[in-house]
Amino acid sequence: MRIAILGAGPAGLYLATLIKRRDARVDVTVIEQNPPDATFGFGVVFSDRALEFLRDDDEETCAAISPHMESWDDMTLVLRGERVVIDGVGFAAIGRLELLQLLQARARAAGVAPVYNRAVTSLDELGGYDLVVGADGVNSLVRRTYAGAFGASARLLTNRFAWFGTTQPFDTLTQTFVDSAFGPLDAHHYRYAADRSTFIVEVGADTFARAGFASMSEAETRSLCERVFADALGGHKLISNNSIWRQFPVVHNARWSHGNCVLIGDALHTAHFSIGSGTRLALEDAIALDKALAAHRAVPDALAAFEAARRPVLEKLVAGANGSADWYERFGEHMRLAPLDFAMSYITRSGRIDLERLRTLSPRFFGRYEREHA
Repeated sequence: MRIAILGAGPAGLYLATLIKRRDARVDVTVIEQNPPDATFGFGVVFSDRALEFLRDDDEETCAAISPHMESWDDMTLVLRGERVVIDGVGFAAIGRLELLQLLQARARAAGVAPVYNRAVTSLDELGGYDLVVGADGVNSLVRRTYAGAFGASARLLTNRFAWFGTTQPFDTLTQTFVDSAFGPLDAHHYRYAADRSTFIVEVGADTFARAGFASMSEAETRSLCERVFADALGGHKLISNNSIWRQFPVVHNARWSHGNCVLIGDALHTAHFSIGSGTRLALEDAIALDKALAAHRAVPDALAAFEAARRPVLEKLVAGANGSADWYERFGEHMRLAPLDFAMSYITRSGRIDLERLRTLSPRFFGRYEREHA
């Protein structure tokens, strides 16, 4: 079998690794338009038990990645200077480039040699392959080529976000909400190395306009954000890496495959960064597709089995991510609540955690909430 994978991000690299490890005879070609070290952002966060989802399927990859991760058991919300700690909400993080390099090394060890700096402009260039996998992100060529067949849709959220780094090492994943002179801002920040943290600044459309961010340079934006979040940064500076304002794209596909083409990762779906599951979902897509290919000799049967097995799980998680995104689209309104009520609104925003589960998951936070509302 000959397989072409467009995109050498986590989804594409990991799928190629799984396929080649399972059957070295399969001809797998990974094509990436960028150089191997091209990535924006700083750290990537995983929710819950980090890479536990990998342990059963791929203990070696889990063991290769886990030692490089920073982890913690609680998260912190800061509103009007008051800190509310929510216990039992575990996260782990790793540098985005470091994760990519680890997955590149795993791919090379399996016999995969990705082709970098090659921009495929038409799927006609991939004639002769039995399977074409679109792991090529939110702007996927594969999805755009067969948008009608996939039933593809994409929309942009109204909030803007800019992805910075900082040398301030935060103890937990923290959300700092500030009501500035030009409106509410939010910062998502967490450490991904001993001396490095991600610092994502998010604003609504009204705040974006009143602050004049659209006409600012990257340096001017960074400077203003440093002033707004001076308390959270504790004297540290923000670090830029293509830290421009973006709007989060919500990608959905009614059908996951067409002919010999299939989508995975961000080409197939997106999950709002506030739930820390985007990379995890991409890796899980790769695992599910490899299992389907192993179980079915005919490509159409394998692609149908992949979608049938994976869709119910994925749609539940994406629904939670969309619920979280909707909450953030109105985070300025929620900031009017008292800090503890705000925290309760936050932690239940996705609809995946009810009060009984929260009582078990976060006994210290829930106990404080009950006492103050007795």
